[in-house]
Amino acid sequence: MRLITLKTGEKVPALGAGTWHMGERKDARAGEVSALKTALDLGLTLIDTAEMYGEGGAEEVVADAISGQRDRVYLVSKIYPHNASRKGTRAACERSLRRLRTDRLDLYLLHWRGSHPLAETVEAFEALKEGGKIRGWGVSNFDVADLGSLSSVAGGGNCLTDQVLYHLGARGVEWRLFDTCRKSDVMVMAYSPLGQGRPLGNRAVKTIADKHACDPGAIALAWVLRQEGVLAIPKASRVAHVRANVKALEIKLDSADLAALDVAFPPPKGASPLEML
Repeated sequence: MRLITLKTGEKVPALGAGTWHMGERKDARAGEVSALKTALDLGLTLIDTAEMYGEGGAEEVVADAISGQRDRVYLVSKIYPHNASRKGTRAACERSLRRLRTDRLDLYLLHWRGSHPLAETVEAFEALKEGGKIRGWGVSNFDVADLGSLSSVAGGGNCLTDQVLYHLGARGVEWRLFDTCRKSDVMVMAYSPLGQGRPLGNRAVKTIADKHACDPGAIALAWVLRQEGVLAIPKASRVAHVRANVKALEIKLDSADLAALDVAFPPPKGASPLEML
């Protein structure tokens, strides 16, 4: 497993497990838990979830999956922007901790920027960190201007990550955001790195997958992971899907592969609004 070093010095796996759309159906729960347990067994020990996912249902699925092995897991959850006031942040964190059946989060993210002042949210995050409820904090769906605003508030420099949409078909963050994050030693966490499957039917992706004897999804993930300091969190609710994703760690895309993918999915030529799902 390739590791990424956070500004705290802590190392996390470059490939983790996402949980968006988990916890929404009772009949799917056993399969989702099994998939997450398999991910942990294969070294994908970073699990990302959020209070928004299944309105807490995904956190409950994660709790089942990590039961008895919490200390192996780098656990990430996210807070709704409308909850991110000084008091609301602590209350939301406590609810997430109850659903996850744990006493702390390794990383707590503001899901996207809302109406509460960033200074309030950061103050609340720092208080949670001081109290041992979280070990670190970050943001999600923040563009360059948002990160600039964050850096101007007290404690804003303690942000560890920015979780953003990034896949073959959504490359806008390459224009300025990646460089901004690297200069501030902020890890980029790529959500929906498979583009919800849309890029996987592309002829170039299929051709490169045949060349490397893997699924197209592994090519899409390997392409995301080629970026320095970028961590990918694909959701996989089936064990077979988890195993297919892990193949990405074995793939080394060569210059011809990358050139073909640039033709099929051109890099940005200028600034564009941050894409979100």
